Amino acid sequence: MPSLLPILQPEEPPLAGIARLASLGHSLDRGHEVEYFSLPVRSLLNRCTSARMPFTWTINPYRGCEFACKYCYARYTHEFMEMRDGLDFERKIYVKQPAAELLRHDLKRAKPGEDIAIGTATDPYQPAERRFQITRAIMEELARHHGLSIGVVSKSMLMLRDVELFQQIAANNDFEFNLTITTLDTHLARILEPRAPRPDLRLEAVSKLARAGIAACVIVAPVMPGISDSPKQLDALVKAAKEAGARHIFANALFLKPCSQAIFMPWLQKEFPGLAAKYRERYSSQAFLPAAYRKRLSSLMAALRQKHGFPQRERYDRPKALKEPPAGLQMRLF
Repeated sequence: MPSLLPILQPEEPPLAGIARLASLGHSLDRGHEVEYFSLPVRSLLNRCTSARMPFTWTINPYRGCEFACKYCYARYTHEFMEMRDGLDFERKIYVKQPAAELLRHDLKRAKPGEDIAIGTATDPYQPAERRFQITRAIMEELARHHGLSIGVVSKSMLMLRDVELFQQIAANNDFEFNLTITTLDTHLARILEPRAPRPDLRLEAVSKLARAGIAACVIVAPVMPGISDSPKQLDALVKAAKEAGARHIFANALFLKPCSQAIFMPWLQKEFPGLAAKYRERYSSQAFLPAAYRKRLSSLMAALRQKHGFPQRERYDRPKALKEPPAGLQMRLF
């Protein structure tokens, strides 16, 4: 005889932190395969606790990014909102509100000399910015302040909309804009960063920023073994950045957390099947490439900067520079 007692299901633990805030948001709009949600945060300025990062504070106007880069390390940030599908990062974009009012209050915590990085986990000038203009509101607020040290990271051409604001900020603060350029190979960029601007357009943006008197720098990231790490490829990119007027250039090797591997590895198997087994082996137990590889990459970049007339900057350039790139130097895969 069936029991008349109700079947008790274990209760789900209550949501907390950013996951609870995300649950309070509401749908704002829809785009092609993208939905936008409000995110009622209590702060925009977040203290960076990682010893690896050369800045004290971060600002990310959005959570998630529409550029859909196959390698994106920041996909894990959606897991904090209890979203485990890596594709949610590019399909569900959260818009932080209200921006300027929060930042005006938050900046009281920043001390002179403490670096503020904007766009460390999501592109502040991604397509969502055209609709919601959160980044512009942030820049307008920063233009009212003095004595700050501010760096922005983006792949987007939309940032050219705010050049006059950058000039206002730079007049009273230490301001730098970093363009991420992964490769000069247009085909590789198209399949690797399907919704981001072409590399030549990003170099054009570097040039326009430089002509406007803005400190424009280039980040070569991620550098991928066997795909984008040959001395010839990196030499061409450093040369192009210098010709565009970049003030500095540095590189970071590929970093793959499990949630990013779930997107990157199938792409790699399709596009570079000969490398797939080596990548799976190397990233099976850690997210970073070996320290020896990263040191060789850093030394090569230091030599290329010297070759093309870039200054060496101690903040990023820890390994000693080589006097000249060794003839025929090849980066070993792993």
